Amino acid sequence: QLHLVESGGGLVQPGGSLRLSCAVSGFTSEYTAIGWVRQAPGKEREGVSVFVTADDSTYYQDFAKGRFTISRDNTKNMVYLQMNSLKPEDTAVYYCGVDLTGRPIIANMGGEYDVWGQGTQVTVSS
Repeated sequence: QLHLVESGGGLVQPGGSLRLSCAVSGFTSEYTAIGWVRQAPGKEREGVSVFVTADDSTYYQDFAKGRFTISRDNTKNMVYLQMNSLKPEDTAVYYCGVDLTGRPIIANMGGEYDVWGQGTQVTVSS
């Protein structure tokens, strides 16, 4: 069974950067996609970015394009989300999730995954 643990969140000023990490353990060869999803207080969970393992392709929501970068280090079973030029509206709990069933990318971008981590808080404030 897969187990995910996120880290790297914190308090950062607007314009700053953070790198979130997701450690994947268990049957790491099983997942077809891994991604980041966030949930701000009082809002629906929304997908941020997806990494597809079959071809290392990456996808981003419009708000993340040009600012966020998802990457994977397969040797360490780690996935990262580099976030630059952070804005107050990026404040949320960020979760990583893995897809075990090969959903369409649009589903992953909508936040649909099978296994989740516990989340890490990102707060962007001056």
